Amino acid sequence: MKTASAEPTLGIVHFGAASLGDERRTNRLVMTADLLAARPSGPLPQRLTHPADLEGLYTLVRAEAVTHAAVLEPHRQQTLAAARDHDGVVLWISDTTELDYTGRKSLKKLGPIGNGGGRGYLCHNTLGVRAADRQIIGLGSQILHKRARAPQREKLAAKRKRKDRESRLWLRGCEAVGPAPDGKRWVDVCDRGADTFEFIEFEHARGRHYVIRVSRDRKLAADAEDAGEAEAIEQTLKGHARHLPDLGQREVTVSANTNQPARTAAVRIAAGAVTIRPPRQKRGEHGEAPIATWVVHVREVNPPEEAEPLEWILLSNVPAESFAQACERVDWYACRPIVEEFHKGKKSGACIEDLQFTDEERLEPVIALLSVVTALLLKLREAARDESAATTPAVRVVSPLHVKVLSLWRHGEVRMNMTVREFYYAVARLGGHQNRKSDGFPGWLTLWRGWQALQPMIELAAALERCGET
Repeated sequence: MKTASAEPTLGIVHFGAASLGDERRTNRLVMTADLLAARPSGPLPQRLTHPADLEGLYTLVRAEAVTHAAVLEPHRQQTLAAARDHDGVVLWISDTTELDYTGRKSLKKLGPIGNGGGRGYLCHNTLGVRAADRQIIGLGSQILHKRARAPQREKLAAKRKRKDRESRLWLRGCEAVGPAPDGKRWVDVCDRGADTFEFIEFEHARGRHYVIRVSRDRKLAADAEDAGEAEAIEQTLKGHARHLPDLGQREVTVSANTNQPARTAAVRIAAGAVTIRPPRQKRGEHGEAPIATWVVHVREVNPPEEAEPLEWILLSNVPAESFAQACERVDWYACRPIVEEFHKGKKSGACIEDLQFTDEERLEPVIALLSVVTALLLKLREAARDESAATTPAVRVVSPLHVKVLSLWRHGEVRMNMTVREFYYAVARLGGHQNRKSDGFPGWLTLWRGWQALQPMIELAAALERCGET
């Protein structure tokens, strides 16, 4: 896909290599991606204001070759290439969210969600993030899973063999990302849903690295030599972790939830090597051999009376022999809320659950398209959070034209030395944020409103430049 512009657009960069069976379809996908990136929120008719653009999207997704996988693939491959080129640690943060289409009666193939009364997808995302600065690389995988209704009185052995078993999503997401290149460290970061012996064994068998938050307690095997006994003794993982000697104390950020605001917590950190035993009753497909790994325990000291004390028990096969190493594993896991912000952006910003398509084959490619747009706006948001954002030039994240236009609007003059943080807060100001300290960090809705308000200015400036007026 070629363009006369000196700078490739978002659509060209992330969708220009799409293989859709016809170059005209790829051109339409690129054009639509640019239009949706400019107006990422609201109903499609409000985002694609020209009738030809809206009808062009509808025609595009009617094509048999335009699938969820085909639309996502060029962005996915670019993400993997960028991850391979990165010299530092790359985190692959996985999580599942529900996409609710209960009200779309024509979508008959969807599966149950929630307590079974709703209908939609389980959307399993694997997001690439640079560990050093928390910068988003992109989506390495996205799986739209339709939950099957389990047969009544299904036996455990039959459930283990089911190909559509939800616990397989963690394995499938990692398989889609593939192995790390030689000499590079990629780490799978997962919440408690991935805490299965099947997944842990999968990670070890394929030479992958992981940090997983523990959900269930497990039996540990202690060597007879270490225990001073004739036979191995049993301990529980959680009990063992809570009694490990302290390595040191530090602070971690606790994300906000429905019960409490975000805060900074002082925590003690401990770590040690453990050997976990497979469960006696298998719930997945795995072997009988125990697995040697590491446990890291994070526990809040002196929590506020009104707050639930923070406790993380983490498993990782990357050694944590020192305080510095244990802290690095904690920092990796502390990046996990980034994927939750991605889920929030898809729903509250990109309005993915409000799409009005009447069949799954047309809906799914648009989910992929809007997910990529969301990931790119999340990249800007996370860049503004980083400590270096106060000094990093904004032109490293957005185009020079964006910096030129926004600085002119915000300051009455062109400031090409605008930093990432200044740019982000100016976008938020355009979206209604007052930029006062008491207002806090701008949220998703403010960012989307500001970004949409900026786009007509960008389009006008680009038109004037083409006419030689600036």
